[in-house]
Amino acid sequence: MEYKMIDKGVEELLALLSRRIDSDDVNRIREAYEFAKEAHKDQRRKSGEPYIMHPLAVARVVAEELGLGPEPIIAAFLHDVAEDTQYSIEDIKEKFGPDVAFLVNVVTKKKKKHYESSKQIDNYKQMLDSLQYDIRALLIKLADRLHNMRTLNSMRPDKQMKIAGETDYFYAPLAHRLGLYHIKRELENLSFRYRCPRDYAILAQEVEREMESKQSELAGFMSKIERMLADNDIMLARTEIVCRGPYSIWKKMHASGCDYNHVSGKYYIRIIYPYSHEYSEKDMSLRIYSMLTDRFKEKPCSVANYIDSPKENGYQSFHVKLLTDSGSWEEVHISSERMVRKSQFGCLSERNDGNIANWIEKFKNLLKDIANHSKEVEYMDGITSSFYNDDVTVFTPQGQAVILPKDATALDFAFEIHSQLGEHAQYARVNGRLCSIKTVLSSGDCVEIGINEKIEPTPDWLNHVITYKAKSHLHSLLNKQKRIEYNRCENCHPLPGDEVIGFRAEDGSITLHRRDCKTAIRLASQKGDDIVAVNFEEDKDFLYPVKVAITAIDRQHLLSDFIDCITNRLKLSLTYILTESVDEIVNCSMTFMVHSSAELEEVIAHISAIEAVEEVKQILD
Repeated sequence: MEYKMIDKGVEELLALLSRRIDSDDVNRIREAYEFAKEAHKDQRRKSGEPYIMHPLAVARVVAEELGLGPEPIIAAFLHDVAEDTQYSIEDIKEKFGPDVAFLVNVVTKKKKKHYESSKQIDNYKQMLDSLQYDIRALLIKLADRLHNMRTLNSMRPDKQMKIAGETDYFYAPLAHRLGLYHIKRELENLSFRYRCPRDYAILAQEVEREMESKQSELAGFMSKIERMLADNDIMLARTEIVCRGPYSIWKKMHASGCDYNHVSGKYYIRIIYPYSHEYSEKDMSLRIYSMLTDRFKEKPCSVANYIDSPKENGYQSFHVKLLTDSGSWEEVHISSERMVRKSQFGCLSERNDGNIANWIEKFKNLLKDIANHSKEVEYMDGITSSFYNDDVTVFTPQGQAVILPKDATALDFAFEIHSQLGEHAQYARVNGRLCSIKTVLSSGDCVEIGINEKIEPTPDWLNHVITYKAKSHLHSLLNKQKRIEYNRCENCHPLPGDEVIGFRAEDGSITLHRRDCKTAIRLASQKGDDIVAVNFEEDKDFLYPVKVAITAIDRQHLLSDFIDCITNRLKLSLTYILTESVDEIVNCSMTFMVHSSAELEEVIAHISAIEAVEEVKQILD
């Protein structure tokens, strides 16, 4: 009886497919089902149902929700055969051809005695590597994961957490990046439901309650929009309410630090108009936007034009917030039928779409770069930081659009343009305003990078970049730089040329102290066996910050003489200066960079020779 119902479901699927697939391929799909049913005949899922229900469900997702062709549908039926039954990839290749065998092989988890990093990361890597050849394998794996998540309630809590964690970390962001919003949204919410069931249930109830309370108000607002569309001869246009899921709302709450009642964007209203070659989508969207803002007040700075600047996954729409007659701001998305279809099928909706093609090519290059330069433990961090975030689109002064992950900085932007630009970045101008290269960018920013050939990356730059490209270049550049072999005492700040002594710590590192340092004297009396003789010599590649205090009689141009002495005559880098004049006595502190104690003594001698200077001494914090 069970298999009769399953067979009936297969025939319904084949009947639907026969409308767009020729009869020979339909027969091949039927053969794949029969083969999989035989292979899995003695197996059952955790729920107790025949195992073949899972391959059938995955095939339906591939066929109906992703709209793929016969080869991926056949591979979906067979995706667990090589992993869980007596049949091999070679058997599949012999019966269904090399293309199907390739797809099944990619989604088949490889059993190893030793994994390069971990079983999970090796599986991610195997799937992502397939993108260099064919995106269909990733889509089959997404369909497989979607059905697993839809039936996760039959699993143990620990398995639920493992599978839900993988889904939230890897599969949902992947669906997002491929533009498969429907699948991304469902995966996110299913993952949230099993990871945090209580929070999920509370938020789901809150959304349902709010939508019930706003039903009449929103219906009135949408009715007015529909009448305006009809009055302006925009025929066949329609409106709908799209509720964001509990997971999306939960993320907004945590990002803004507010409760449910104060979070914005829990739903939006979408206006959908027919797609036609008779007019441009931008013109129609702007026409509807103009019509709406003639009637309703527009919230300042609320427009987001994703038609001219699509997201990197290809998403397009025109967003605006409008003030309703009842006094609430409502988010409105203006989209064509083509744009809505694209939000469902993503990279599959238009096979020649430029943005998706560019993204896939960029992704391939990233994977190759990571494979060549990255340690395995950094593999997924490199992937997720560069591709699994929301996007911001910024521009060069020449108008070139650059798409970066959300929270990217001007330094990320510099490395995205060219590694040399990032390596020597000194400052940024964001929308014409002078900024640090560590400034976080927002969509629409116009960014210009100022360079200085003398500038070199410092280790703290790694804390201010998020793209893989910037991180990998910085790691490479920093690894090539000379490193100081010792730590310097934070109290006495020894310099090359000082009389120094070293103390070895438990981790093997050596900290240098001046011999007159109080800390060194104390350590010598307590840990004399850890003393190490050290020769701390000057190296032209290393500079050390020093701070001096100056006391002088006030006079005209005194401060400019200090600066001239340090920067022009001695050619040193002045990083800090603070001066105060009280009752004609000047107290000034300066921080600058030197190579050695001898150079510091030379600087002190030069400053002391300046007219009206009474005393110069080094400050040790």
